[in-house]
Amino acid sequence: MTLAERLRAALIEGHREETILLPSATRDPRIDGEMVLAPAAVLVAITDRADPGLILTQRSSSLRTHAGQVAFPGGRVDESDPDEIAGALREAREEIGLPSDQVQIIGTSDRYHTFTGFDIVPVLGVVPPDLPLVPQQSEVDDWFELPLAFALDPANRIKRVMEFQGAERHYYEILWKERRIWGVTAAILANLSRRLGYDRIAA
Repeated sequence: MTLAERLRAALIEGHREETILLPSATRDPRIDGEMVLAPAAVLVAITDRADPGLILTQRSSSLRTHAGQVAFPGGRVDESDPDEIAGALREAREEIGLPSDQVQIIGTSDRYHTFTGFDIVPVLGVVPPDLPLVPQQSEVDDWFELPLAFALDPANRIKRVMEFQGAERHYYEILWKERRIWGVTAAILANLSRRLGYDRIAA
């Protein structure tokens, strides 16, 4: 069974089992119930090697928002994009030069709603290893490959608490080498970990 087949089977099985998710993992508690969310998508690109990896980016330090943070390739879905999958592929192509025809789409995972007003759809895809990716410097300072097993292992996921706008906010953090993966990116990984059966956490 290929990596793509294994991931697709695990994703289907995870949906069938109706994995219980933490409420904060799918909807940011700061969201106003009346907020209209803009469609967005990220590409969860998994490298097809013996020990699969996960391609992540380090956002440009010159950006106005979330500067320097680790993120999946992705962004807002444009009106010209047929769907979220097309949007995720386009963004990955623009940000790191990932050819869309090199991505074998597996499916989508749990949506994530952010307080900044986005409805994010994670798109899972398998890509060949060692593609010559080039970051678009206006958006991305760097990219790197994180071992998938490390990213999905619940033992490597730390739950943090911070005070924001007068209230306690909970978020996840994953530390790997000099990289700090947190916020939306870590929450999407937590959702995917549960969806693929790495852990089960009751609300």
